[in-house]
Amino acid sequence: MTVGSDAALRLQAGAVEAFAERGFHATTTRDIAGRAGMSPAALYIHYKTKEELLFQISQVGHERSVRILEESTEATGSGVRHAERLDRAVRAFVRWHAEHHTTARVVQYELAALGEEHYARIVSLRRRSEEILRGVLEDGVASGEFHIEDIRGTTLAVMSLCIDVARWFSPEGRKTPDEIGSLYADLVLRMVGNGGHP
Repeated sequence: MTVGSDAALRLQAGAVEAFAERGFHATTTRDIAGRAGMSPAALYIHYKTKEELLFQISQVGHERSVRILEESTEATGSGVRHAERLDRAVRAFVRWHAEHHTTARVVQYELAALGEEHYARIVSLRRRSEEILRGVLEDGVASGEFHIEDIRGTTLAVMSLCIDVARWFSPEGRKTPDEIGSLYADLVLRMVGNGGHP
C-alpha cells in the first residue's frame, strides 16, 4: 500500500500507526520518526510537512480503492449479471478495509487534516469510487435486476457500510475479512432488492 524508498516506506508505516492511534493533530514528527527508527529531522528529507506525509498515505489508499472497484466491477462477457459485479465489488472493498484496517482508518477518517489542494485531490478520488459503484447500481436498475428508488443515496449507504469496517475490525474478532465481505455483499444485494443472490 505504500510507495517510495525504504526510508519513506518506514516513515509512512510509522505515520499510519501513530495517526491511527493518536490522530493526526496529536501526532508529532518525533512520534512518527521514532516508530520508523529514525531521527525527527529524517522526516523532512522525504516530506516537506507532516500533512504531506498524510496526503501520500491517503492518495495511495484512495487510488487502491478505485483500482479495487474498477477491477471487481468490470463486466467481462455479455452474460455477466450486475448483481455479480456488485457482489464482487462489495466483497473486495470490505476485504481491503478489514485486511488493512489501520491504514484504512487513517485514509478514510483523517481527511479534515489535509490542506485545501490535497483535500481536493482526495475528494476527486473518493468521487471516482462512488461513480464506479453508482454505475453498477444504475446498470442493475436499467436491466431490472435491482429495485432502487434513490440510487445516489443507496450508493452512499453502500460506500459507508464498506468503509466503516476499518473503524471496528479486529484481527482477533470472530469473523475473517472474507467472511465479513460475504456477509456485507449479501446485505447489499438485499438492500438493492436482489434477495442476496448474485
